[in-house]
Amino acid sequence: MDVDAQKRAAGEAAAALVQSGMVVGLGTGSCAAWFVRALAARKLDIVGVPTSEATAQLASSLGIRLGELGETKTIDLTIDGADEIGPGLALIKGAGGALLREKLVWEASRSCVVIAEAAKPVKILGGRYPLPIEVAAFGHKTTHARICDALAECEIGIVPILRRKDGQPVRTDNGNLIYDAACGRIEEPAALAAALKSVTGVVDHGLFLDLADRALIGTADGGVMELEP
Repeated sequence: MDVDAQKRAAGEAAAALVQSGMVVGLGTGSCAAWFVRALAARKLDIVGVPTSEATAQLASSLGIRLGELGETKTIDLTIDGADEIGPGLALIKGAGGALLREKLVWEASRSCVVIAEAAKPVKILGGRYPLPIEVAAFGHKTTHARICDALAECEIGIVPILRRKDGQPVRTDNGNLIYDAACGRIEEPAALAAALKSVTGVVDHGLFLDLADRALIGTADGGVMELEP
């Protein structure tokens, strides 16, 4: 089963968890897009809270009624993808640049389910994907220097790279910039999360800790495997 088929299987399994009357957080990325399509096909009476402009456009085009975070009742369930899924369902997210809105929606949700293909679970975070760090554009070079200090305090001796596309810095939906930190191994995710969050200029980071209630993983044989913290 190819990767897209694994993502689709996970997205369809997640869509089956949604019931009419729910407020549902709609994640961002290729796996989450399969979920949004499967959810739209069920034609339920739900309100979707999108985590990015791209997801909002997709969901709206498929007929899903949308609401804004803080203007709906509590989000019942959020379904979203991840770049890495570590022990205890600790996650790295943000390759798609939506990490801040994603985290805001996740933290406002009663329950969060992460969906992914078979390659995403890892034994330790940081080995496959860089950790995204969203920063305010103003003074971002000085913020970068302080991020390096925070990483060093956690014994991660690397220099984050400013994310660019076509030679230009990538801007998030919030107008911020992203630095990608190829950590290699994140031995203590909670300590690193706290160190980064303490840096003035850092808006947020892609470590999602103690937020996922379970994971649905599309497998190579066409099935879906469930993981819990």
